[in-house]
Amino acid sequence: MSRFNLYQDEFHPSPWRQTWREFKRSHVAMAGVVVLAIFAFIAFFGPLISPYDPTLQNTDALLVPPSWDASGTVRYVMGTDALGRDLFSRLIHGAQVTFGTSVMLVLIAMLVGVAIGVMAGMSNGTRASVINHLLDALMVIPTLLLAIIIVAILGTGLVNSMWAITLALIPHFVHHTRNTVRELMNKEYILAARLDGASKTHIFVHSLLPNMIEMLVVQWTIALSVAILDITALGFLNLGAQGSTIELGAILADSVNVVYIAPWNIALPGLTIFAMVFAVNVVGDGLRAALNRRLRH
Repeated sequence: MSRFNLYQDEFHPSPWRQTWREFKRSHVAMAGVVVLAIFAFIAFFGPLISPYDPTLQNTDALLVPPSWDASGTVRYVMGTDALGRDLFSRLIHGAQVTFGTSVMLVLIAMLVGVAIGVMAGMSNGTRASVINHLLDALMVIPTLLLAIIIVAILGTGLVNSMWAITLALIPHFVHHTRNTVRELMNKEYILAARLDGASKTHIFVHSLLPNMIEMLVVQWTIALSVAILDITALGFLNLGAQGSTIELGAILADSVNVVYIAPWNIALPGLTIFAMVFAVNVVGDGLRAALNRRLRH
């Protein structure tokens, strides 16, 4: 039953609701959201659904094929590795580390990058010029190469690789934030607020930030896919996770020697990384398409 309305005003949904409505039209993007929700669930509750200890070695079950193979067993759904460790449990813990750390370091990079980008966009003179030229120089260097350079200085390890990727992603957030802020600062409502004597903090909180959220969400998805690839690449190169730390890139590196004997040890972690990055990219593309359609309408 429709609700009675005395004044038949036209309903205008909020920008977020319009974006969500446009986003739902893409079934591929919604599938990506489901996959990301699964990885988010694994990141929070991974140890609770893991059937075995991922570091437990069983010498009686070395290189057991997955359960769908004729020689496989239901006890090890995805088989075991060269040390008899359950691959399914290792994939769960590896996805937890890779996805969880990637989300955390992208959030840190976004907070720092937005702060510097707003400062650069709202300021003029020598300070803004120095920041802009420094960022342009850093944007030329690929994030993975910049992360490898930083790891070479700080040393190997998961924590150092996280710091390296965070520092490599900050210039990208600064660049997009600075461009957005400079574009918004020329809007009439910003000029009116400045003429009324509003402080920079008031302008940022009430005028700039609400108009930057959608851009930041899109850039966050792009940076998340880059972070996942970089952290797995550093782990595969033995520059990231070390020792008993379980990470998808490190699992790939440990399985290289048995690729011809047990190809599932390479295929399953690779498919997990592919699904993770593909879901993030699909969601990011869906958000960009939804924003473009909303702005056109």
